[in-house]
Amino acid sequence: MSKEPQNYREIEKTIHTDLEDKMTYGKYLHLPEVLNAQHRISDEHDEMLFIIIHQASELWLKLAGHEVEAAIRNIRDEDFRHAFKVIARVKLILMQLTQSWSILATMTPVDYLKFRDDLGPASGFQSYCYRKLEFLLGNKNKRLVDVHRHDPEVYDELMRVLTEPSLYDVVLRTLKNAGFDIDERKLERDFSLPYEPDDSVKAAWFEIYRNPDKYFELYELAEKLVDIEDAFQNWRFKHMYTVQRIIGSRRGTGGSSGVPFLKKAIDTSFFPELFAIRTDL
Repeated sequence: MSKEPQNYREIEKTIHTDLEDKMTYGKYLHLPEVLNAQHRISDEHDEMLFIIIHQASELWLKLAGHEVEAAIRNIRDEDFRHAFKVIARVKLILMQLTQSWSILATMTPVDYLKFRDDLGPASGFQSYCYRKLEFLLGNKNKRLVDVHRHDPEVYDELMRVLTEPSLYDVVLRTLKNAGFDIDERKLERDFSLPYEPDDSVKAAWFEIYRNPDKYFELYELAEKLVDIEDAFQNWRFKHMYTVQRIIGSRRGTGGSSGVPFLKKAIDTSFFPELFAIRTDL
């Protein structure tokens, strides 16, 4: 009687092998379309890495936006338990995105310069999944939508998100509903404009942090928001540093100043009062 090789694993009899006209893994995930979406415009080996990193990032950014939209609905409904769950998921998504820059950084400047000119004006600045996520979190800037005028469907979606309350705007309404004296001008403003810090909001958060047991759900919500900003800033920094490592002080392919432009984003806060009160506590 022959002995099976040590590393041999017999297929179990219950595993489905007759999959003709049935739902399969590949069909469900549309894998033929996904795995055939990497079309290099050069013959350079590292261009495949460049494409896949960015395509995978777009999927994660899409999921992050999906989760933040759910969080906005949850907080409107005061369903804090589910809001905390999806916000925690966003944090982990951003951590995953941050790790991806380390993989891209294995591409040296020489490797990238071999095909960079072939990209033309294509740039991550044109990522509408990223722009939508920033708008959902509250970093509003109408001029940033102009780059998407060539795509009416995307343009309309970004304009919708631009003009609607962000996650933080909905949180401030929740603070008002909880009895805090939030300035009405922060609640009934033009949501397409950038958010400006406000003393009434700072005072509300200060009170919540001084009495975490009394306002536990709002306190926990605040810390979940800080988690998002922390993870997002790590992602921004790693992005900037990876770009600096690969192209130095060159201008971006999309026309930006490159690293200096990315550094400015690090100074932008989604939830400024939550960081301001830490000095006063």
